[in-house]
Amino acid sequence: MTWDEYVIAWSGLHGGFDPRRASPLVRGWVRAAYEVGSWLGRRRVTPLSVTLGGVLLCLAVPLVALAGTTGLALAAVLVLLAAAADGLDGAVAVITDRVTRAGFVYDSVADRLGESAWLTAFWLAGAPGWLVVLAGAASWLHEYLRARATAAGMPDIGVVTVGERPTRVAVTITALALAYLSTIVMPTSTSLILTAGVASWLVLQAAGLVQLIAAVRVALR
Repeated sequence: MTWDEYVIAWSGLHGGFDPRRASPLVRGWVRAAYEVGSWLGRRRVTPLSVTLGGVLLCLAVPLVALAGTTGLALAAVLVLLAAAADGLDGAVAVITDRVTRAGFVYDSVADRLGESAWLTAFWLAGAPGWLVVLAGAASWLHEYLRARATAAGMPDIGVVTVGERPTRVAVTITALALAYLSTIVMPTSTSLILTAGVASWLVLQAAGLVQLIAAVRVALR
C-alpha cells in the first residue's frame, strides 16, 4: 500500500480528515505509523497483538515510576513505545486489510486505559491526586464528546484540537523526562515539575474541549 492509498484509507476511518493537511506533529505521527506499520504487516504481525503490547507497556509505566530516579526515565521511554504501538495497531490493520469495528472499540478502550496508567504514574511520583483526576476526566470528556457528536450525525471529527492524543503523549513524555533530570540537578523540584505536567495536560484538554464544543455546535445546529 502506497502512502497516498494509506492516507485515503486512514482518512475514511477518521471522519474524512486528511493527515497531510494537519500540523507537523500529527502529520509526522501518521507518516511514521505508516512506515513502521508496513514493515510489521510484511512480517504478519496482527493489529490485536500490537494493541495488547501497547496496553502492557502502559500498565508498566506506574510500576517503574516508583523505582526512583531511573524509574522516571524508564517511564518516559515506555510511554513513547506505548504511543508508537497505539499508532501502529491501526496502521497495521489498514495496511493488512484487517480493519474491524471491534478493533476500533478495542483501540479506544486501550487508549483510555493507557492514559489512566500514565496519570496514575504522575500521582505515584508526587503529583496531587485531585489534579490527576481532573486531568483524566477532561481527556475522557474530550473523547466522549466527539464520540457522541459523531453518533448524533457530525459528519467528521469536527476539529483537530490542541488536546488531541499526540499532545497528551508529548506532555507526558516531556514531564517525565524533565522530572528525571530534576532528580539529578534539583531534586526538590521533581514534584513541582510533575504537577506542572499534569496541569498542562488539564489546561490543554480544557482548551481542546472549548474548540470541540464550538465545532459540534456548528456541525449539529
